[in-house]
Amino acid sequence: MAADIPRNIEEEVKHIIADVIEEDPAKLGTNMNFWNDLGVDSIKAIEISVALEKKLGITVRDEHIPKISTVGDAVALVKSLLAKKAK
Repeated sequence: MAADIPRNIEEEVKHIIADVIEEDPAKLGTNMNFWNDLGVDSIKAIEISVALEKKLGITVRDEHIPKISTVGDAVALVKSLLAKKAK
């Protein structure tokens, strides 16, 4: 089911995050820290995980959320979850 995986996961994840935090996706770098650089709080982190779940059809477990501190961490998690889903 590789066809279900978006072609550019990084860009898709950036757009989803940008929608939640109301930021231009072009300004989001993979090394940007959610808390320090983007002002994400725990509520926004949950909103981001829910948005990723809804738009990409994945399940982000509660224990994943504290491990995601950068945009790149979110991209890596989504890639991993999509790969598991495709199997």
